[in-house]
Amino acid sequence: MTSSSDTAGSPAKLPAQCANCGTQLLGPHCYACGQPVKGLVRQFSSIVGDFFDTLLALDSRLTRTLGPLVSRPGYLTAEYLAGRRVRYVSPVRLFIFLCLTTFFIVQLSSDWDINVISSQIAKAESVEEVQRLRDQTLHELRQAIEESDENSPALDALKIAETEVRQQAEERIAVLQGKVPAVELSEQASISGEFCLVGLSDSCWDPRVQPVNIAGLPAAVNDWLTARAVRANDNIKVMKEDPNRFKDAFLSAIPATLFLLLPLFALILWLLYLFQRRLYMEHLIVALHSHAFLCLAVLLVTLLIDIQEWLQAYSIIDSLCSWAILLLCLWMPLYLLLMQKRVYAQGWAMTLVKFYVLGVIYSLLLAFGATLTVLTSLAWM
Repeated sequence: MTSSSDTAGSPAKLPAQCANCGTQLLGPHCYACGQPVKGLVRQFSSIVGDFFDTLLALDSRLTRTLGPLVSRPGYLTAEYLAGRRVRYVSPVRLFIFLCLTTFFIVQLSSDWDINVISSQIAKAESVEEVQRLRDQTLHELRQAIEESDENSPALDALKIAETEVRQQAEERIAVLQGKVPAVELSEQASISGEFCLVGLSDSCWDPRVQPVNIAGLPAAVNDWLTARAVRANDNIKVMKEDPNRFKDAFLSAIPATLFLLLPLFALILWLLYLFQRRLYMEHLIVALHSHAFLCLAVLLVTLLIDIQEWLQAYSIIDSLCSWAILLLCLWMPLYLLLMQKRVYAQGWAMTLVKFYVLGVIYSLLLAFGATLTVLTSLAWM
């Protein structure tokens, strides 16, 4: 019988037989019943290590995967479909790892707080000062919008901030010119809620005053929708005070939104290449690698922007980062086009047509998904 000191001093050995069915073991899994030798009754650190290895596969495969993912459009997909899979991170793990990492870094790197300028506009004592602050803020927001990728999750929030700055400036100018008393304006904003079209107070809707009442739906469903609308209404007001709170909720919901859009992206590909008689799962692999690349590109752009801000005193580094960001933004659509051409091996004319159709349809789905994410974030945060 082996003593405890011997066991502690030597590496653990595999048992000779499977504890479940008694079959002689040839490795870490029983070939007869499939039960692994390792169970949960072991060191917790070992379990944590196995969890991250299973979920993310963070080993040498990651370095072999990221290089081709950035520089060789369609290479990983072609390798996977050809059966050469073990040397690379699986498409699902790759997408999950890059998506979560990207939006976590974006969440840390971005700041949507415009409270300082907003408070200055509210306290401005002249129309000229309001106009100066408004133009300054809109110029900065416009630059941020132009530098953002078309599918960037921050794009919608920047446009919302742009609208809010214009509206606040118009309201302050109206007060300074004596068209609207300040007290009346503040009371109107507090009574009418935030579900208003800019400049059209008659179209405002306050869910507390007028609950949701959709014909044909049970009363419990209408009550639930009303509660969500009230929550969203309150959160819009809170968002004006602390935009970063909404940013955190919005960016946290983006990975789930992209994950839900993946099957739709694959379905569009399946319809576009229906006569190639490919399996739906092949198109899903293309979708996973495409989205993984986009997440990695967004991550690199975010890191380059951070480097620019940290080292803005060095003009050479600032210039190099600007060129790198520009090249990455140009490389993203070109990469997807080359990937589609390589994987499906059609002529350039058909590839361009299908690439355009795919881009238009998916952009609409992405816009709808982003809008739904915004509303969900407002209703639940």
